[in-house]
Amino acid sequence: MSLIVLGLSHKTAPLDIREKLVFDDVVMTNALRELKSSPGISESMILSTCNRTELYCYEEEGVITDLINWLSSIKSIERDEIKDHMYKYTGESAVRHILRVASGLDSMVLGEPQILGQLKEAYKKATSADTVGKFLNRLMQFSFSSAKLIRSETEIGNSPVSVAYTAAKLAEQIHGDLSSKCAILIGSGDTATLVASHLKGSGLQKLIVTNRTLQNARTLATRHGGDAIAISTLPKFLPQGDIIITCTGSAEPIVTKSMVSLALNNRNKEPIFIVDLAVPRDIDPETGALDNIYLYTVDDLQSVVLSNLNVRKDAAAIAEEMIYLQVQDYMHWSKSQSVSNTIQDYRTYGHDVKNKILNDAIDSVSGGADPKAVMEHLANTLTNKLLHHPTVALKTATDNSEKLKIAQEILGLNQEDKQS
Repeated sequence: MSLIVLGLSHKTAPLDIREKLVFDDVVMTNALRELKSSPGISESMILSTCNRTELYCYEEEGVITDLINWLSSIKSIERDEIKDHMYKYTGESAVRHILRVASGLDSMVLGEPQILGQLKEAYKKATSADTVGKFLNRLMQFSFSSAKLIRSETEIGNSPVSVAYTAAKLAEQIHGDLSSKCAILIGSGDTATLVASHLKGSGLQKLIVTNRTLQNARTLATRHGGDAIAISTLPKFLPQGDIIITCTGSAEPIVTKSMVSLALNNRNKEPIFIVDLAVPRDIDPETGALDNIYLYTVDDLQSVVLSNLNVRKDAAAIAEEMIYLQVQDYMHWSKSQSVSNTIQDYRTYGHDVKNKILNDAIDSVSGGADPKAVMEHLANTLTNKLLHHPTVALKTATDNSEKLKIAQEILGLNQEDKQS
């Protein structure tokens, strides 16, 4: 079994490529099952966030699956359009990458905790789709425990600089005092919840929340003393928004250029600060061309993120050492499974041989054959059967002293064993 990670992220692909490879909840289960049914793939997971899409697969030894072709086919995108943006890890490097992702060491915002929740959700979906087996299950447990250990033993989680926090701080930089401003939050998931918390922590007094499910919007708005509106009424409320932050899972833009243009006219051209945290994008990109509109995407936040990273960079160096040890532990376990499987296979083979010869002997005795002759035949046949494969293998080791030495140790033929 060989672990393979194939993916792209904010480090290797621009937003317009990443948004084409997003797997939403509607297609995830079928995609997981189709991936697992690919030749040679025994286990599969898909991690899909606004910053990365990654395939985690266990592949049978000797089988090479073209995962880029699979990805381009299922997402209806040309292979040449994505291949130069992809990275691939195998074996120990793949394990290390996944543990780094879980710990936030590969995130746009170093050490951000949201990715761990996203990885857990990806694992949950793959488990529900029955595409996770022994190896991915164990690997995910290692990843979760490693991330927890790193967060508790280092300062990687200090100096909050998540994407949500960065968006709120950028709103302060644009508008200054937020106490008299109104923010419209489109979305009600984890990221939206964090954005709302950071905005309120920055002094924002008026918050409007909308979502396709109105009850979810009400729940988030109530928690932060805001108001909830139906998403169908969003154009009516847009003129009130000094700050608009979106983070939904919509496959199509929710806010169009014409909607924002009309809102500007109703605001007497007062500027609007917009942050689109969604992938695919919630805001029509053409909106950024309007006067008095300050539109930022997740990729645009990188420069703001850099200001609070010094402490986390020091902690990251310690985290890398911790991950190295965790990787070695997992690789040791993984290799032990190969040995265990080999032992089990050999024992099964031995028992099968024994049962067949024993049943033949019982039939012979029942048919009136001489028991002593049957027992001698049984012993000779069983000995010959069990020694046949080792004998053939030993003959191939004639010119290989190291291989012969290992064979002698495995078969218990060293000098100490002979003397005892």
